[in-house]
Amino acid sequence: MGEQNVHEKSDSKALGLFMKHLLDDVHALDLMIQEGMLEEGKRHIGAEQELFLVTEDWQPAMTALDVLEYLPDEHFTTELATFNMEFGLDPVLFGGDCLRRLEIQLSNFLAQVRSAAKQVGSQVVLTGILPTLRKSDLGLDNMTPRPRYAALNEAMSKLRGKSYEFNIRGIDELIIEHDSVMLEACNTSFQLHFQVAPREFAKLYNIAQLVSAPLLAGACNSPVLFGKRLWRETRIAVFQQAVDTRRATPYVRESKARVSFGTRWVENSILEIFKEDIARYRLILGTEVAESPFEAIEQGRPPELTALCLHNGTIYRWNRPCYGITDGKAHLRIENRVLPSGPTVLDAMANAAFFFGLLSGFSSEFEDPAALIDFGYVRDNFLAAARLGLNAQFSWFGGKTVPAPELICEELIPLARRGLLERGVDGQDVERYLGIYEDRVQSQQTGSEWMLRSVESMKDRGSRAERLAALTAATVRRQTEGIPVHQWDLAELKEAGGWKPSYMRVDQFMQTDLITVSENDTVDLVANLMDWEKIRHIPVEDEQHHLVGLISYRTLLRYFGRHGEEEKSSVLVSEVMRRNPITVSPETTTLEAIQIMRREQIGCLPVLDNDRLAGIVSEHDFMRIASDLMEKRLQE
Repeated sequence: MGEQNVHEKSDSKALGLFMKHLLDDVHALDLMIQEGMLEEGKRHIGAEQELFLVTEDWQPAMTALDVLEYLPDEHFTTELATFNMEFGLDPVLFGGDCLRRLEIQLSNFLAQVRSAAKQVGSQVVLTGILPTLRKSDLGLDNMTPRPRYAALNEAMSKLRGKSYEFNIRGIDELIIEHDSVMLEACNTSFQLHFQVAPREFAKLYNIAQLVSAPLLAGACNSPVLFGKRLWRETRIAVFQQAVDTRRATPYVRESKARVSFGTRWVENSILEIFKEDIARYRLILGTEVAESPFEAIEQGRPPELTALCLHNGTIYRWNRPCYGITDGKAHLRIENRVLPSGPTVLDAMANAAFFFGLLSGFSSEFEDPAALIDFGYVRDNFLAAARLGLNAQFSWFGGKTVPAPELICEELIPLARRGLLERGVDGQDVERYLGIYEDRVQSQQTGSEWMLRSVESMKDRGSRAERLAALTAATVRRQTEGIPVHQWDLAELKEAGGWKPSYMRVDQFMQTDLITVSENDTVDLVANLMDWEKIRHIPVEDEQHHLVGLISYRTLLRYFGRHGEEEKSSVLVSEVMRRNPITVSPETTTLEAIQIMRREQIGCLPVLDNDRLAGIVSEHDFMRIASDLMEKRLQE
């Protein structure tokens, strides 16, 4: 779950030494494969669960370190942000009651986290992206104080050489920039592990790639980020852009992102992936390596391969190849990272059963996918699933194009069922978990669809923050009931638990769809914009979105009162606007904003984030809020 004793590799001598250890590890693994030193004949499965912590008001709770004080067990650990944490399940042999045993572990560990979180006034949410998360929550002050995370951020930022830019388009569009890798903390996942023998790695890894698209299409759970409706699984887009260190060049050349679905099928060995990653991606983290892998092999014990595992942990393939040691025996496994966290334990286990069943079913009934379909189509399927969920159309064998629900229900679920039963997995468990997955697909209500429908049902009621709080509250309540997501009722605004928590800060209700002008625009344009858009204040900004002034309806009236309207077509905004207007930050409390406006006798406050215009709060916003509150009180 992540080596913590690391540092950034910036010193050239240290870099060269770590690279030597990394190359030694690759050669040692090659030797172990040739000599048959990796475990075969056994198949273990396992999982890791990431989660969010929230306050009683459904906002991110920066309490992970406090929660972990009540969880001394090694199964539990930190994540990038202090509102995230993670726990790992013990691996179990694939067969018999393995799925039920994983479910029991998952439920028990989750109950422990919930109990510990309660001790510090927090609650647990299983979701791919927390709806109430705000950009202001992603500052470095909320990064978990561990060397790995600080070193990762420093190294990634140096490689990138500029701010992190995000552009994601779905129903809405999000275009933002951020100053650190902390946007990665928006994501939590449910990661599945499947042990493989060296001789079968290539085929099973290729199958994992092939089935990732239909697996994700029926499991999407992350459609909303910062109040924007984006991809059905927005996690995929966020993660790919959050750790992308590539820079634009004037040359047409290939450049691979650190978050990758891959570029081609694996032909023979896991070593192909490790070698490609060393060739393509710079070292960004290092650690002290005391062990010689060759000495360990000579002594008859499996080497840790510390350098290889650390470097592999900084390459974020959606299906990651892994080397590990369990009970003194070295093994290989595939880590599937495409699934979001939640919505419930039952949903997570249904996803797991589908994935494990498909790996088994495909491996026994089909040849290597590399002989059946071009890799480019499989990668395109994955992106289509992330963008569209069950609305995706998949390219499939024989040149067919198949709707996601049809492919899943008519071909893949029966195949997964056969695969599980052939491995001796309990038949009742197979029907239970795959039945949940099938019902979810047939009902067309994944976690993402439930969220989007819930948001639509609350449209034009309450503030955006109130609707997102209701969405989070409803998620938590339905999760604790344990009912799978396809049976959930839509979220209701009243589940937010009251209006007050959703109006505490200006970023919870400020206007972000802004009409702005430049200094060189004419007053005539401003007057028409105010008339057309029914607004009374227009910010003036430069090309970099820095606020340079503010022009109000009152300002125009005063100007025209002195000079008449005949000049308005030639007068520039720069001659009329108010320079250096009073501004606030997104974190400013609502009460403070009201007091500033009253004290300064102004009708609006531009909101700046890192010296750039992020929104505006006006008298109209407070009138609207007051009207909503009066209506609620009268209804009571």
